[in-house]
Amino acid sequence: METYAFLQHYWWFIISLLGGLLVFLLFVQGGQSFIFSAGKTPLHRGIIVNSAGRKWEFTFTTLVTFGGAFFASFPLFYSTSFGGAYWVWMLILLVFVLQAFSYEYQHKKGNVLGSKTYQTFLFLNGVLAPILLGTAVATFFTGANFTVDRDAVTALGGTTTVSVWQPYNGVQLHGLEAVLNLWNVLFGICVLFLARTTALLYFINNVTEPELNGVFRKRLLVNAAIFVVTFLAFVGYVLVKDGFAVNPETGEVFMEPYKYLHNLIAMPYLLIGILVGVVLVLFGVIKTILKKDWTKGIWYHGVGVVLTVTCIFLMLGWGNTSYYPSVADLQSSLTIQNSSSSLFTLRTMAYVSILVPFVLAYIFYAWRKIDFHKFDKDELTRGNAY
Repeated sequence: METYAFLQHYWWFIISLLGGLLVFLLFVQGGQSFIFSAGKTPLHRGIIVNSAGRKWEFTFTTLVTFGGAFFASFPLFYSTSFGGAYWVWMLILLVFVLQAFSYEYQHKKGNVLGSKTYQTFLFLNGVLAPILLGTAVATFFTGANFTVDRDAVTALGGTTTVSVWQPYNGVQLHGLEAVLNLWNVLFGICVLFLARTTALLYFINNVTEPELNGVFRKRLLVNAAIFVVTFLAFVGYVLVKDGFAVNPETGEVFMEPYKYLHNLIAMPYLLIGILVGVVLVLFGVIKTILKKDWTKGIWYHGVGVVLTVTCIFLMLGWGNTSYYPSVADLQSSLTIQNSSSSLFTLRTMAYVSILVPFVLAYIFYAWRKIDFHKFDKDELTRGNAY
């Protein structure tokens, strides 16, 4: 059983790390949200689209990997959330399909919609994807409207549905009720402005067009300030609210005052990780604002984002905490213990996870090769521009 518990914690760490990488890579979406506000001319819009577009596959692949890892290691969450709150996930899938479609077809021969239509699709993806993902993840703190009947799998006859999404005030919304919680929406807005802030730092590092670079630097302070305010508001709410605790002996879920604050105190390495991450995020932003010729802020900021988000996810799943609580039936809440795959599956996947560092090394190598030339107007004529 000790091995099983270790693997459950290990795979929650992998999920958390992938979540951190995904939030950082949402800078592609953040960059797309500037297509029209920062790109006042077709040339500038083309530079923004192509600079962000060089990395869109990284974000999409990480999202798919994140979902796949969740499915393999914690299948009950996958069936509960993806099967019950499917309107939210269908909207997320739709905006990502729009992104992929737009990058591939905006300049294809025979395009009757025009490039501006596809750029509008990219803008919608840039705004809606971070908000929807942030709103969905916020339910890890606020709870979701489902029930779980684990005996249904072995029941003879009748239904074999394990997870059932419950109506909200008599209306079956299948996850859309998450937007009716202002804290969920606030976190979605927080993720959007984090993505926009990261995108501006990326553009400052990647784009050498002087006029555009000046626009990016002017926008940085406002977007970073909105992110900081919304982030502090949500974190403050989380630390003082009642959390969903789990009795390690019985598996019973109960409400505990200041649960997430208690988790940080009990696991000080997570608190240190979050504080270090926040300092790196702010350092990357502040130094870029104060030092006009400094372009390396994206690296400090990016490491800080990954570290902070990873530790926040770990705070959700470790420390006898329900990472996906149910507001319809408290005992239906999901934990890493009651929602994980079998010992055999987790152990087998652990061997496969040894390849993760090699995959990350390849991503780093590909990133460096793609960014070998900084982006300017001349770059639009080289290679395959979007």
